Amino acid sequence: MNFLISDAWAQAGGDAGGGLFSLLPLVVIFILFYFLLIRPQQKRAKQHKEMVIALKKGEEIVTNGGLLGKVTDLDDNFITLEIASGLNAKVQRQSVAQVMPKGTY
Repeated sequence: MNFLISDAWAQAGGDAGGGLFSLLPLVVIFILFYFLLIRPQQKRAKQHKEMVIALKKGEEIVTNGGLLGKVTDLDDNFITLEIASGLNAKVQRQSVAQVMPKGTY
């Protein structure tokens, strides 16, 4: 019956560097993920942290919830926003999405 199905024989010499080359695609994928996903996200987080630290009284900001207001008081963790005349809201510093140009509010 050997003429219908050939026998499978083990090869005499194994490929010594085959294991190293099989890891190469994983390393390349990790490098791509680092430069395309991880590194830009770290840069954005650093920029946001610097923006939050640099906030001053009188700046006009937008929060993540969509509130637009003027900073009237600063604390270590909270900001008091004047949303309308006589209407103040207290929000966390980390909820600031961006600083708007003067005159927007």
